Amino acid sequence: MPSLTFVLPHWLYWAGLFVFPVFAMVMARRTKARARAGGARRGYSLPLAYMILIAGGMLGLHRFYLKSLLGLVFIPVFIFILVANGEQRSYRADYSDAAALVESAEGTIAREGPRIRDLEGQLPDLRAKLAEEEEGSIGARLAQRGLERAEGRIASSKERLERARTDLETAKPAAEAAAGGRAFWQDMAAYAFYLLLAMMAVDAALMSWLKRRAEAKAAAEDARHAASQSDEERAEEALQAVEEAERIGDRAHLTPGWTGVIDRMSFYAGELVSYWAVIAVFAYYYEVIARYVFNSPTIWVHEAMYLMFGMQYLIAGAYAMLTEAHVRVDVFYAPLSRRRKAIVDLATSVFFYIFAGTLLFTSLIFAWDATVVDEVSFNEWRIAYWPMKWAMVIGGILLVLQGISKLAQDVRAVVATARGA
Repeated sequence: MPSLTFVLPHWLYWAGLFVFPVFAMVMARRTKARARAGGARRGYSLPLAYMILIAGGMLGLHRFYLKSLLGLVFIPVFIFILVANGEQRSYRADYSDAAALVESAEGTIAREGPRIRDLEGQLPDLRAKLAEEEEGSIGARLAQRGLERAEGRIASSKERLERARTDLETAKPAAEAAAGGRAFWQDMAAYAFYLLLAMMAVDAALMSWLKRRAEAKAAAEDARHAASQSDEERAEEALQAVEEAERIGDRAHLTPGWTGVIDRMSFYAGELVSYWAVIAVFAYYYEVIARYVFNSPTIWVHEAMYLMFGMQYLIAGAYAMLTEAHVRVDVFYAPLSRRRKAIVDLATSVFFYIFAGTLLFTSLIFAWDATVVDEVSFNEWRIAYWPMKWAMVIGGILLVLQGISKLAQDVRAVVATARGA
């Protein structure tokens, strides 16, 4: 199997966090516009089909999107690649153990052979020295001890040498067998991968035809379905389609006037970062494919998503406040009238401003320090941290501004109900 050495460039990462959400927002609004015109009940997007082919073509997801059951052909081939790579990893571990044993045995043989010859060459001199010394003298005892030490070293070296030769006899064939098994499964995984690439290339050439066929099938099904419906049922379905599309870009929480400007900033910022969740799906899918298909785990996916989700959490705070998505004790709050809710919000807003102000002030310090020292990550990706720290500042500013907008709306509600009373 070929390996993947791609490392995401820093500029592409930061650009993608903006370009992809904007593209997705535009596509979502086009879907809503078609729904309003009554023509988006079941349509297929060619750009989306190609995107699915690139992102999930190895699993045949583009075929499933275009309602073709031939996508099932891709799945067993993909599973075979995973199995082949699993076998390859097993043989690689066996080869690594056997090769290490072979290397150790060869090193022992290369080391102990000369040592034995050297020690055996010293024995005649040691025996002659022992014979020259007077029996029972200190010199004789020292000579005897030196001779015994040399003989003991020779015996232990011969034992190590014999054990190394035995290990070499067993480990070398095992290493060769493991290397052969690894090469076999590596070739099998490569052939299956090339087969998938060929199938994807064919589908890329046929994509326009597959799209037209899917739309023709959908039109035929819609015609059969419409023929069995009454006028009231068709009108109800059309209304539901429009309502479903209206939920894309729902602006029910936006207010008029200057507070509406702040609300729109929070709304669009939240909508933009919400599409980062889609980027995470693509990124982790790439990581899984790189790790288990190509045996090439990345060094950047985890940190890229870690930073992205941190920025998403902070920037989406204002959107959550706009849509009242934060957790509150609704058992007490929900039954209150609009005026009483506004009074409670005004009374508790001091705690919000303590939190939001602290977040903004601390983020400014973090961002400035990261910019001054050009802080980067500690792994090999070495991405700069200052853009993420300034995203914290943006999130803090949006949250404070949304708090001001909410404060103004609560004051209006209290004043309006007081005048009405």
